[in-house]
Amino acid sequence: MTKADIGLWGLAVMGQNLVLNMESRGFTVAVYNRTAKKTRQFITERARHKNIIAAYEVKDFIKALTIPRKVMIMVKAGAAVDQVIEQLTPHLQKGDVIIDGGNSYYQDTIRRCHTLEAKGVYYIGTGVSGGEQGALKGPSIMPGGSREAYNLVEPIFIKISAQVRGQPCCTYMGENGAGHFVKMVHNGIEYGDMQLIGEAYLLMKNALGKTCAQMHKVFSDWNRGELNSYLIEITADILSKTDSQTGQAMVEVILDKAGQKGTGMWTSRAALEMGVPAPTIVEAVLARFLSALKNERAAASKELSGPRQTYSGDKKQLIQAIHDALYASKICTYAQGFTLLAQAAREYRWNLNYGNIAMIWRGGCIIRAHFLERIKEAYEQQPALTNLLLAPYFKTIIEKTQANWRRAVMAAAELGIPAPAFSSALNYYDSYRRERLPANLLQAQRDYFGAHTYERIDQPGGFHTDWQAR
Repeated sequence: MTKADIGLWGLAVMGQNLVLNMESRGFTVAVYNRTAKKTRQFITERARHKNIIAAYEVKDFIKALTIPRKVMIMVKAGAAVDQVIEQLTPHLQKGDVIIDGGNSYYQDTIRRCHTLEAKGVYYIGTGVSGGEQGALKGPSIMPGGSREAYNLVEPIFIKISAQVRGQPCCTYMGENGAGHFVKMVHNGIEYGDMQLIGEAYLLMKNALGKTCAQMHKVFSDWNRGELNSYLIEITADILSKTDSQTGQAMVEVILDKAGQKGTGMWTSRAALEMGVPAPTIVEAVLARFLSALKNERAAASKELSGPRQTYSGDKKQLIQAIHDALYASKICTYAQGFTLLAQAAREYRWNLNYGNIAMIWRGGCIIRAHFLERIKEAYEQQPALTNLLLAPYFKTIIEKTQANWRRAVMAAAELGIPAPAFSSALNYYDSYRRERLPANLLQAQRDYFGAHTYERIDQPGGFHTDWQAR
C-alpha cells in the first residue's frame, strides 16, 4: 500500500489548496476532515485522479502516513486546535510531527510545544501567508519549533513555498512560538498597510473628488514605482471593477464596516505587553473597531459638524503628498513591526534573522513589497540595527518625503478627513527623533499624586519631592 509523505487535517479552502500544492510538487498526501462528506466531495472533485489518499477515521489517517509521521492541521485557531491534538496524539509515536498551519496565538503554540515534546511528539507552529491563492500556488511559510522537527518537514515546505528568483519564501524562524509570532507581526503590518492605503483612497476621494477610475490609474502608476506591492496592485484592480447590478464602482456599493480575525489585535496586545511602541498598527486595529460602529456613525454624521471637504490647492501636488505620506508611513509601520520582533527575540530567546524574515515576505504573502529587499540590506549592513528608521536608505527616504508627509496630514486635519494611521506614523517618527519628550512632567505628576518617585538628569537613583510643601 502506498504511504503518504504528509497528512493534512482540515479541508476548508486553505487546506484543500495546500493539499493540491503539495501533490503538484510530487508529494503524496493523506487527507482527513471532521465531516466525511467534505472529504468525499474533495476526493471526487478537486482531488480526483491525484496522489491523494482519503481517510474517514483518525486511525486510518495515521496509518496512511510514512514514519516519522507528519500531520498538518488547518483548522480554526483556539480550542479547535487543542481538540484535534487530543484526537491525534493517542495514535502518534515518538518522533512524529504535528504542524499547526493556522493563525494560532503564539502563546498557545509555546504551550503546545512544551506539552507535546514532553511526550516525544514534535510540534511546529507554522505561519502561512498568501490566502487561498498563495496556499495553492506557493505561500510564504514561517515555521517555528525545534530545529530537529523543522528538518523533518523542510523538504516539503521548501518545495511548496513561493519562489522569488529561485529562493524559497520559507526559512526556519526559531524555537516554539517563533513562527506564529512572526506571522502575527506580519498580519499586524498588514493591518497598518491596508489602513494607510484606505486613508490615501479617502483623501483622494473626499479632498480631490477623484473617481474610482481616476484612482485606479493613480494606484496603477504608484505600483510601477517605489510603492510597488501586492496590496497596491490589488487596490488598483479593485478600483477598476464595476458592480453589475448598479453600474457603480464596485467598492462604492460595499458597506464600510471592516471585519477582522484578531491577529492585528494580538499584535497590538503583544506590543503593549512588551512595551514596544507600535501606534500605527494599533490605530489600524482601532480604525476597524470604529468602522464597526456603522449605525452610530450614520446618526452622528447628521449631528456633528466639521469643515468642508474640498481642497483648494494644487491637486497634483496633493496626490504626490499622499504618495509620500503613504510611503513614509509604510516605513514606520515596518519599523514598528521589526522592533516588536526584536523585543520578542530578547524575551523568548529566539534567534530571529530579520533579513531572512524580510526575504520570505517578498513572495506569496499579503505584505510582499519591493522595498523588503532594502530591509534585508539594512540588517546585513547593521545586524544590531535598533530601528529601521536609522538605516541609511530609509533615513534618506524619510528626509525626501517628510515635507509632503506633513502636508498630507495637515490637509486631512484641515478638511476633517480622518487619517489616523498617517497621523500616528508621523507622530511616531517625531517622537522617536526627539531627544526630550514631556514624560518628565508626567513623572512629576505621578510623584505628586502617588509618590511613585522619579529619576533626575544629573544624578542616578530614585527621588521624591514633597510637592505640596510650602
